[in-house]
Amino acid sequence: MRTSITLALLLLTGATFAQNKNIKKEKWHWNDPLKQDTTAGYVQVLKVDNVLYISGAVALDITPAGITQVYRALEKSLNSFGATFQNVVKENLYTTDMEAMQKHNAARKAFYKGDFPAATWMQISRLYMPEAKLEVELVAHLPK
Repeated sequence: MRTSITLALLLLTGATFAQNKNIKKEKWHWNDPLKQDTTAGYVQVLKVDNVLYISGAVALDITPAGITQVYRALEKSLNSFGATFQNVVKENLYTTDMEAMQKHNAARKAFYKGDFPAATWMQISRLYMPEAKLEVELVAHLPK
C-alpha cells in the first residue's frame, strides 16, 4: 500500500512538472522588431529546439518567376537561422492550379539540388490572400 501511494505521488509530481515546463521559442518575421505579425497573428519562422517551422510564402502567379519568388522568400526564412534547402525535411504546397504547378515544377526542384524533402501538394479553392495562387510552407531541421 505504501509503495502504491509513493508511486502515485511520484507520478503526480512528474506530471505536474511536465505540464509546467515551457518550450523555448525563437522567432523571426521579415526583420520586424516584434518578430511576428500581430494583425493576422502569425510568425514567419518559429524555431523550437533544432526544428524550424516556416509559414507559407505566396505567389500571385504560377510561372517560373512566381515559383522562384516563393522559394527565394523561403530561402530567406531558412537563412534567418542559418539553414538551407538541404535542411528541409517536409514541404507542404497549396495551389489553386495544380496543372500549372506541375508544368513549372523545375523552378521549385532547382532549389533542392536533387535532395528532395517529404512533400504534400494540394489543390485548393483559395488561399488566405484571395489573389494568391501558390503557398508553400516548410519544416527544417538544424544539426544538433
